[in-house]
Amino acid sequence: MNDMNYFKWLVIFILVTCLSFFGFLFYMSMHDGPIEIFSGGAFKSGTPMSNVAPDWPSLKDKQTIQVQSIKPERSRTTWFAVIDERAFVPSGYMNTKIGKIWKQWPKHTEQDPRSKIRIDGRIYDTQLLRLTADDPLIPAIVDELNRKYPSNASVEDIAANGTWIFEVTPQR
Repeated sequence: MNDMNYFKWLVIFILVTCLSFFGFLFYMSMHDGPIEIFSGGAFKSGTPMSNVAPDWPSLKDKQTIQVQSIKPERSRTTWFAVIDERAFVPSGYMNTKIGKIWKQWPKHTEQDPRSKIRIDGRIYDTQLLRLTADDPLIPAIVDELNRKYPSNASVEDIAANGTWIFEVTPQR
């Protein structure tokens, strides 16, 4: 095989791979929620739970929940921490180069905190409110994240805006 033929097949392979990847991302943007690490579209299935909050203490050891922002309608699977009757969602890598590209949902959430949470097929109308680094619960949230996950969460990282913490509250 000559060099030109090899180059042609390499270009075709790269184009097919890129088109497949972007086609998959487009498909996921319309999918009923996320699949593992891939963001999805708006929730289309599940039982709406009106005027009811999740029983957070019973979910303390559950590994992940699905969160959907309202504007834009995108969903993702995320870690969470439960402290007493309250739940918190972290977003790490916020001040890294890859995080600034990859992590758009926290910025959208600050602009419009309305959200939906899907847990075991139940959908709750919620909002995600960002905590400040001086919130007295931050050390307990960090401890819980580090207990539950292979996390390097720290109060210092939250203070430096490397990790943002959102409280899950009922939608008003």
